[in-house]
Amino acid sequence: MRIRNFLAKANPAILLMLILMGAFVPGAAYHTNAQELTSVRYMPHWLHQAQFAGYYMAKERGIYEQYGLDVTILMGGPNFPAVPTLTEDRAEFTSMFLSGAIKARARGVKVVNIAQMSQRSALIYIAKKSSGITSPEDFNNKRIGVWRSDFQELPRAFLNKYDIEAEIVPITSTVNLFLKDGVDVMCVMWYNEYHQVLNFGINEDELNVFEFHDHDLDFPEDGIICLEKFYNENTDVCRNFVEASIDGWNYAFEHKEEALDLVISYMEAANIPANRAHQKWMLNRMEDIFKADNGVINVQLKKADYDQTARILLNSAAIEHIPDYDEFNKTSPEK
Repeated sequence: MRIRNFLAKANPAILLMLILMGAFVPGAAYHTNAQELTSVRYMPHWLHQAQFAGYYMAKERGIYEQYGLDVTILMGGPNFPAVPTLTEDRAEFTSMFLSGAIKARARGVKVVNIAQMSQRSALIYIAKKSSGITSPEDFNNKRIGVWRSDFQELPRAFLNKYDIEAEIVPITSTVNLFLKDGVDVMCVMWYNEYHQVLNFGINEDELNVFEFHDHDLDFPEDGIICLEKFYNENTDVCRNFVEASIDGWNYAFEHKEEALDLVISYMEAANIPANRAHQKWMLNRMEDIFKADNGVINVQLKKADYDQTARILLNSAAIEHIPDYDEFNKTSPEK
């Protein structure tokens, strides 16, 4: 209101000078000329949803602009794999699970991790209590649903850890097999399919949940990835993108209803079915995952996490050698 009254009373010549200087323009705290912005493209590794709310917020609230960036957010998903998107110059940044990025680096694709956004795995096994499955040993001789995806190594490592002999049933799209008892156990994402199961009418107290990180198996998941060459030539741009994205995530967590409005608008624009209650669950779980370290967003890639992930990949023959941690890791140093 004070700004509005000032504008109403201001001398026209002074007002024109202020406008030309960029005063009172939202998002112009650091950059007042659009030509100063560096254009970059970011592609999330899945369809638009609350899993990526912080990036949408950083763009729409002008946070990226404050860091000197003009960011275009692309559509991700199964038809747009992350690594070719980078190598074919269709985006400068993408998000990937740590396991997928390590596998790409082991294949010779020079990707680097510039921010390990998640610090724990969201993968869990679930079983209905009515099945009598209460411990990993009870998985023996059962039918276990595992997503046909790029991160099967961790579910299989869980089974290997407990010497479980079971029938693995590839899951491609829905949780229906679990709901209809076509499988006894199913691997799901805590922030996604687990909530879908609840929405279908199964109560939490009717399920036994086996969280991988509670069994000393953890793949930190969502990280921000780019090509090593781009990082070396644009280190400041990469750092600014990370810092702005962190600010976007913090804003999203502090203004969840606004963030959900924005997520829904992105989904509707892409013709993706949007359920606000499910997206709210997902946003809350992303906060739990991103703030797993002392309630703050910590984007360091810890060497212990890297080593464990790489060893599991090596033991499962997903990679033939472990890439060098220091060459792959461009996140802030561990304290």
